[in-house]
Amino acid sequence: MSALARYFLLHGKQVFGYDLTPSDITSQLAIEGAHIHFDEDIGNIPENVDLAVFTPAVKKQHAAYQYFKNHNISLLKRSEVLGMVCQDFPTIAVAGTHGKTTTTAMITQILANSNYKTLSFIGGIAKNFDSNIVFNPQYETVIVEADEYDRSFLSLRPQIAIITSIDADHLDVYGTYQKMKESFQLFANQIQPSGTLVIYDAIADQIEHPNKVLYGFSEKAKYRIDNTHNFPLPGKHNALNAMAALAACIEFSAWRDNDVEFSKLRSAFTKKLSLFKGVKRRFDIRIERNDFVYIDDYAHHPEAIIAFLEAVKSQFPNKKLTGIFQPHLYSRTRDFAHQFANALEVLDEIILLDVYPAREEPIEGISSGFLLSLIKNENKKILKKGELISYLRYSKPEILLTMGAGDIDKLAQDIESIS
Repeated sequence: MSALARYFLLHGKQVFGYDLTPSDITSQLAIEGAHIHFDEDIGNIPENVDLAVFTPAVKKQHAAYQYFKNHNISLLKRSEVLGMVCQDFPTIAVAGTHGKTTTTAMITQILANSNYKTLSFIGGIAKNFDSNIVFNPQYETVIVEADEYDRSFLSLRPQIAIITSIDADHLDVYGTYQKMKESFQLFANQIQPSGTLVIYDAIADQIEHPNKVLYGFSEKAKYRIDNTHNFPLPGKHNALNAMAALAACIEFSAWRDNDVEFSKLRSAFTKKLSLFKGVKRRFDIRIERNDFVYIDDYAHHPEAIIAFLEAVKSQFPNKKLTGIFQPHLYSRTRDFAHQFANALEVLDEIILLDVYPAREEPIEGISSGFLLSLIKNENKKILKKGELISYLRYSKPEILLTMGAGDIDKLAQDIESIS
């Protein structure tokens, strides 16, 4: 949503907005010219609003939502506006339950530094650009993260689409995993007739498309990873993200420029990718010393946690790992409780924070205490956010990891202060 706000600011529009709580992003948007408030007082809404944009996190009974609806002001979902922005331009859209933010940032790093005039919407802050939007005023191509939540990605009609993964998630919306997979198929069906689907080879048989290009580790992949030892970012998942980004860029260039030489493109694009610095909150190393390492990550799904912890163990073998996890959503905690427990119990020490509810009301019997009871590792505990810093000062962890999609990142500066 903040990238879309920046898009309108860059076009000289007045932007007003509501958020539940202040954050680094809302503070930065205010510096950039947005007017942001944090209560439901409709007195904060200016006159003569042309367009109101909302996300599924906003409940229908919200005072501002009701105001716009009752005053017949154009009221659109964020995904609908994003589709309108993209509709007149060839678009590269990155979908998947994991990896889409990093892959979108990688594609942006490659093309924006290869004399392509791009507009890019990224689901996190790309460190190379210190922003979640990259805006060339003469943009000819749009790069966009395609969100599967609430079927948002069905507003897009890309030239090149990537699907990185299709793990069960958002069952509060889809009901069943099968329904979720059907939505990814609908997304693939939206690709332009001359377009290409770039898909991870391990899930390629789950999605049909007449022009399907595979990447991965197998012999059937057109874009194949032979080894991951020389890649600068840790973890198998990041190697896959990089290969997906390279494949999409090469396929897009081949479509745009016709008979391009594959080997030259691969060499040029790989060089651009080698300068990639990563995305904030994606294996984000905040402190790295001999006696203390602190890494923050957005991981909020069991598969993402598994991939993150595998990457940490590969980079810091034989080190004691202390992990702090903030479960995100009661429904996700309920649906994947056993998977979360299995993913977390490989840690040497496990600290759970209370569930971050986001848009949800509590579900009876579902809590961090319930999740803790399923974790077989005995070195586990629940702490309140206010208790965490004093505990860490006392326990002096060797490798500290924070994980979650709620507001756990707000603790990062306090955690850094303990060192």
